[in-house]
Amino acid sequence: MTETPPFISNMKPFIQKSWEKAGFEQGMPIQTKAIPLIAEGKDLIAESPTGTGKTLAYLLPLLEKIEPDKQSIQAVVLASSRELVMQISEEIRIWTEGSDIVSGAFIGGANPKRQLEKLKKRPQIIAGTPGRIYELIAQKKIKMHEVKTIVLDEGDQLLVPEHIGTIRNIIKSTLKDRQVLMFSATLPAQIENLAMELMNDPETIRIGRSDTIPSKVDHIYFVCEKRDKIRILEKIYRLENLKGLAFVKDIAEITVISEKLDYKGIELGVLHGESNKMEREKSLRKLRSGEYPLLLATDVAARGLDIKGLTTVIHFDLPANTDQYVHRSGRTGRAGASGTVMLIVTEREERELKKLTRELGITLSKKTFYKGEIVDER
Repeated sequence: MTETPPFISNMKPFIQKSWEKAGFEQGMPIQTKAIPLIAEGKDLIAESPTGTGKTLAYLLPLLEKIEPDKQSIQAVVLASSRELVMQISEEIRIWTEGSDIVSGAFIGGANPKRQLEKLKKRPQIIAGTPGRIYELIAQKKIKMHEVKTIVLDEGDQLLVPEHIGTIRNIIKSTLKDRQVLMFSATLPAQIENLAMELMNDPETIRIGRSDTIPSKVDHIYFVCEKRDKIRILEKIYRLENLKGLAFVKDIAEITVISEKLDYKGIELGVLHGESNKMEREKSLRKLRSGEYPLLLATDVAARGLDIKGLTTVIHFDLPANTDQYVHRSGRTGRAGASGTVMLIVTEREERELKKLTRELGITLSKKTFYKGEIVDER
């Protein structure tokens, strides 16, 4: 019998029940540190690597504070992509089971009429993209006067020129004594400074890679000519039990790759900034169900994605920097699970790759394919 972490045993019964049901053995470092501070009502800036349990670190204390008998919005979670909002919304649904808490998700591009129907149900906690949430505030459809807490999830994607004005306006629409929380996998100095301006004497938590529950992830790479990268990707596609996400630098390249593979009868999903809601949902659904073993995605589209049981992350294009390497690779081996990160590089890129992984303290092994199997390069 595993012991329930102290921060859970003091919470409402429905949260304790959901924790037991989720089968977690222990709290993650970010949860252990953040939950007590959030419960105290402090503003918070938190940096913790991808896949280390950030969502629950803010969600559980938020749900604990919600008063279900009050039919007004009390907490707002903002995220930059529709996928991330839908994912957060799904977590809220799972963790509010057995409670009277009503929630709603509001994203750009969705049917406005359906979203107004959701507001009629009087949600107490909502998740949304900044543009849509602010639009509904401006139309006086969302009332912010009872909001106690605002969360900026993947904050480094929100405090950027295109969103910062909207974020400021959303925060200003609440009462003075609100609580503002920001969570991110990477926290550049300028983002941290912007966050400080939006907060009141915030606490800062930094969880390094070394503090997190160690994941069992192997990092391997293949070297080939640039024109042969697609051939290597095809071989990876044909590996048994693959559930992979391949990162490609832009939409034009995704189109070229998917057309070439399609010609060979290979079915896969694509996810990029111009995919519409239906295409995105179909690609993710088919990857999750195992119908597609592989999904091609740009960095923007895959930001914050949590795909259960993702075995493999493939860098089709070399990551531009260590942050990008960490964000992409963190889609597999989440919360202590095992996984493989594969990179397909040219000889020139191999040198840059070694430099990147040295900075991150990652051990790399060079591999090749032999009769369809991955083997060590002799």
